[in-house]
Amino acid sequence: MKTNRGKLCLSGFFFLLFLLWTIALQFVDVLPIGPNGSQVGFASLNGFFHGLTGVHMMVYTITDWLGFVPIIFALGFAMLGLSQLIKRKSLCKVDADILILGGFYIIVMAAYSFFEVFAINFRPVLINGNLEASYPSSTTLLVLCVMPTAIMQLRRRMKPSNAKRAVEYMLAGFTVLMVLGRLLSGVHWLSDIVGGMLLSESLVLMYASIINWSKGIRRA
Repeated sequence: MKTNRGKLCLSGFFFLLFLLWTIALQFVDVLPIGPNGSQVGFASLNGFFHGLTGVHMMVYTITDWLGFVPIIFALGFAMLGLSQLIKRKSLCKVDADILILGGFYIIVMAAYSFFEVFAINFRPVLINGNLEASYPSSTTLLVLCVMPTAIMQLRRRMKPSNAKRAVEYMLAGFTVLMVLGRLLSGVHWLSDIVGGMLLSESLVLMYASIINWSKGIRRA
């Protein structure tokens, strides 16, 4: 229980950091350094880092396509839940961790939709001639939310083996490469990546704490 409370506290801590980071973006060092004179917070930091990386549209395209990988994992777990519902003929009999994962996905999509509507920052480059919302990085948010929770699910459902460890390492490596690729592609400001990392860390820790809590309820 102490470990669970610790995860909840860390989740709240990272969410608070995300909120403070987001608010600061609106007021700290805001300058029109983006395309079409768009205003960007932390302009000195973001402009400096963007100047270092430059823009690599090939990396952007590759990471965009690879963004379907976490979507496939999410759909796979959704199908698992649906198959359990059909076989067991009751939502209450679907594995609790799958139901919690479904709720987690809904929260992630809600966060994504919110920041698409209420744009905080815009990309440092035009995409097909359009100025798109960029904060937090949606690909970073998606990958850092779906892949760690997928690893947690696989740990619960696969027997310990070399194959299991290999799959975990592959998924972890894929996650790191996706975030680095998005960072170095130059299609996001550094602050967009940081925001995505803070929010996803908060959400994943919340998910982990709820899963542990549900396990404790079942044991009781």
